[in-house]
Amino acid sequence: MHLIGTLFGMLHTVEDSGALDLLVEVLVRLVVELKSEQYLCCVLNESQKELCKATTMRSSLPTFALLGKLADAIPGFADLLVVEHKFLFECLLCKSEVLIWSVYCCLLLLTEERLFFSKCHTVYGIESLVRSLQDVLQMNNVELHKQGLLLFTEILKRQPMEIKLFTNRGVCIEAIDVLMETVNCPVLEVAVEAVRAVAAFLRKDHLSSPPIPYEELQKLLEAALKRCADLSPPQSSKRHAGDLLFSVSQSQPANRNLGRVPQRQCQFLLNTLESFRNACRLAVEFQGDFMAQENAFTAPNSESKDTLSKFSEFLLRICDSLCIPMVMSYLQRAVSLSVVEVFISTLNILFTVVPNMRNKFSKKLASSSFIRLTLELKARFCSVQSNPVLNQTCSSFLCNLCLNLYSATEKRRTSQEEQEMSALLQKGLPQLNYTIAESLLLLSETPEPFSLDQSLCSHQHCFILLLYFAYTLGDRFVPDAELFLAIRNFLLSAQDRGDCPPPHILRAALYLLAVCQDKGKALDLRSLCTIRRILDNLPDLSLVYVHCPLLLKFFLHYPELMGRFGHQVLQLWFSWGDCKQTEAEEPDFDTSDQLNSASPLLPILKSNSSILLILLDLVCSSSVKVAWKMLMTLRTFLERNEDVLVCDLLRSRFLQILQQLLVESSSATLQANSNLPVLLSLLFLVQLRSKGMRELDSTDFKLLHQVSNLCGKCRPRDTGLLQPSLNFLYWNLHQTTPCSQQRAVAVLLSNVSLLELLQKVLECTWLRSPPSGSAYLSSEDALLCSGWLLVASLLLYQHRYNTEVHQTLSLDLTEVLNAVIFRNKKPVLLLVSIMQFLRAALRQNFSSSLLVIAGQNTAQGATQPQPSSLQDAALHPLATQQVFSLVVSLQNLLVQVQLQKDLLLSQAVVACLETLVEYLYVKNQDVALHVASQPWHRFLLFTLLNGGQKSFLQPEVLRLMTLFVRYQSSNIISQKEISQILQEAAEANLAELPEATSCALHHFLCQIQSSHYQVEPVQSGTIQTLLDRLLGQRTTCIKHQDIVCLGSVAVSLSHIGN
Repeated sequence: MHLIGTLFGMLHTVEDSGALDLLVEVLVRLVVELKSEQYLCCVLNESQKELCKATTMRSSLPTFALLGKLADAIPGFADLLVVEHKFLFECLLCKSEVLIWSVYCCLLLLTEERLFFSKCHTVYGIESLVRSLQDVLQMNNVELHKQGLLLFTEILKRQPMEIKLFTNRGVCIEAIDVLMETVNCPVLEVAVEAVRAVAAFLRKDHLSSPPIPYEELQKLLEAALKRCADLSPPQSSKRHAGDLLFSVSQSQPANRNLGRVPQRQCQFLLNTLESFRNACRLAVEFQGDFMAQENAFTAPNSESKDTLSKFSEFLLRICDSLCIPMVMSYLQRAVSLSVVEVFISTLNILFTVVPNMRNKFSKKLASSSFIRLTLELKARFCSVQSNPVLNQTCSSFLCNLCLNLYSATEKRRTSQEEQEMSALLQKGLPQLNYTIAESLLLLSETPEPFSLDQSLCSHQHCFILLLYFAYTLGDRFVPDAELFLAIRNFLLSAQDRGDCPPPHILRAALYLLAVCQDKGKALDLRSLCTIRRILDNLPDLSLVYVHCPLLLKFFLHYPELMGRFGHQVLQLWFSWGDCKQTEAEEPDFDTSDQLNSASPLLPILKSNSSILLILLDLVCSSSVKVAWKMLMTLRTFLERNEDVLVCDLLRSRFLQILQQLLVESSSATLQANSNLPVLLSLLFLVQLRSKGMRELDSTDFKLLHQVSNLCGKCRPRDTGLLQPSLNFLYWNLHQTTPCSQQRAVAVLLSNVSLLELLQKVLECTWLRSPPSGSAYLSSEDALLCSGWLLVASLLLYQHRYNTEVHQTLSLDLTEVLNAVIFRNKKPVLLLVSIMQFLRAALRQNFSSSLLVIAGQNTAQGATQPQPSSLQDAALHPLATQQVFSLVVSLQNLLVQVQLQKDLLLSQAVVACLETLVEYLYVKNQDVALHVASQPWHRFLLFTLLNGGQKSFLQPEVLRLMTLFVRYQSSNIISQKEISQILQEAAEANLAELPEATSCALHHFLCQIQSSHYQVEPVQSGTIQTLLDRLLGQRTTCIKHQDIVCLGSVAVSLSHIGN
């Protein structure tokens, strides 16, 4: 022992290298020959003492040389060193840079020994190492920084998974801090080692002790990516991924261009991507660990940033904003296979990092040309079975990308089809290593007869799927004309060899044909017949349908396809919104959905109007929701196109449909037919499209007959059927010539069932409870409006043409008057409609052969209630009190008009007042003049004049003035007001006056002339000049649409205003 101690002392005093080597050899030989563990332990103890005392690198070298020689000479020495001598880590706490360097080197050698890890030395020493790194970073010694990080990296990489390295969360956080500081080190060599350590650190077994420090990991990854991005110049232009690869010359082999990128920058990028990939793997692995998903120490009902979901979202977000642009910038200058492989595999892992975002992420990748990029990588670097790892990585990425896109874009997907597609891609993609041009030629190839090799077919199908998903996301990287021809040849080849591609391949092929058809030649008859035969073999066209305007246009463009599949493809087009919704879509149906369905179809309809007939058939057979979409399309088309032949075509088809329905259906089945209201609404829209008066033809009268018969089979509560039907009947009475009008009235009045229905509809007015006061017109109120307007029209025209009546209508006059007098929150349009009926009855002195007023029994011997006074007797069936109440109510309504600015109501009120005074003048002139000269009228007149316009040139004001002039109400209107009107009219631009105002002014001027009202001579000349100007204006003015729809109610403006 003394000899060993003496020799050990000489080991650190002898300076001659030869003598030093001799001393080391003697000590090694002595320990080996003695074969005693006691002497070996002595040597180790002395070594530990000397290393702790060493102050320079040179002074510690003999000790390390001795230990190395002993390790070579004694087989179990390394194990003994590892197991019994827990002292190298302790040396890390010293302040000597030389000693720390030496220990780092020694520990680095020990990482190659299994026992170094299995005996848990790293577990006990990791805290000392982390603290040592913290201290070392304060020293200005780059080599020491690199050596310490290298040791840390090797321990992180080699630590067995079953032995947890970080048993203390505090040490783990300190390790992250060290890595963060070294990643941001300005010395690139240190930063490169740091990101290698980060990659090794991001392992589940290193970070599985909850709570997981997700927030700290985010900061670490973000720092690494930003540091890496700072080393790369910005992208020179916003080019798609598929364009970036060929910014590097294709003539040079892989990695040849790395000279354009400094080697350390390339290594830094690679290490950073490996770190990011490991982080993504970590997130996926933690998805199966409940404790790792929601950290246990998060307070209840509080949101923590330290959750797996937040971390996963961060990974996806920073990949999009930082990682992908950074790699794309690098690929502009060089292509490293290692970088590309790690990058593509990272994107592949990201599909599962945030499962509910994988479809959106996949769409973004595909729209950014990543399908093209990956295909080009495979063609360039993976042909002839080279680079199998990159090939498998790219193939797996493309497979998952396509399956995700299938899930994201195909609403009618099935698990069986998804499995078939997955099997095809997994089998075919690894062998699909052709250039784009070669792949296009491949589509036109035909396999040898009787060949059992299916690889060609597999390659064709894979390439078609890749093109399909790329094109659906806007990446059209093949010239359209070339692709159109290649797909056509593929289908012809398949048909020639009796092969029918599976539906998902056929769907992709048809879509590609459709999107390229405008750039290619039209398909010939042989190609069309081939497509038709293939589609005829399918059990359902929906198997190959893609909801795309171009595919719709493709089917409707060729008569050979439209005649066979037009109904089916249009049904699919409009019903697509009813299919199973994807997670990103709203299931609600609204007007925007209808317009979206209509817009792409409108130009197609314009080029081929026979498609309208197909839509009309589908309206009858589709669900209500789908039928309404079709109705919106047809309505929009009719509004934008003025082809009368289209309306004639539609009316003829309508007639056929209605005739068939009425023959085949009972009243109950008609009422249950949910599509019939849609059909009738469209029929009315077709009629509404006709501008101005027109003669009704035989089809119109047949339709009038069928619709009136249909109404007779309905009940008042069948508002869906009756509303469009009554609108249609009302239009036929008001938008035609007198000759056709007379015939139309005769058709309607001969229909007893229709008149019985109208009787029931009108009676519902008194049975309905008062509305809530909402401005919205309910379907029941809308039907009442149409019922009153239609009955008012029938009263008017029956009297005009003296049409024969087969069924009378009976009404309680008191109820009608009370509806106007008390109103009771009735909708404005319903008041207008009832007033129209009242006007019609007043004009005929309540003596119409169509109308029976309740209480008026004309049967022989019947007794009637006697009027209470002579005045009442003269006004019968009206009572004097009713007249005055009605006048007051009409005056109040005009004030309401002034507040609401409702032109329709004002016209109806003034017209009703005019007709009432006319009726009174016939029955009792004194009462009529009394009503016309009430002082309240003057107050009403000035209330109207003090409104927003403050002008006499308002239609309601002019008509009231006309009424007062006619009945010589000098206390209401004076010479002053007449002069003001004439002056204002003379100064106005008559051409700019609304039609209602122009007509009212014309009647006012005529009334002054005819009533010999005393005016000054100058004013007489002014009146005549104005009349001449108005007459010329009326002959040149443009006639506006008379029938308008207010809500769901058709109203003739001339019927209300005249």
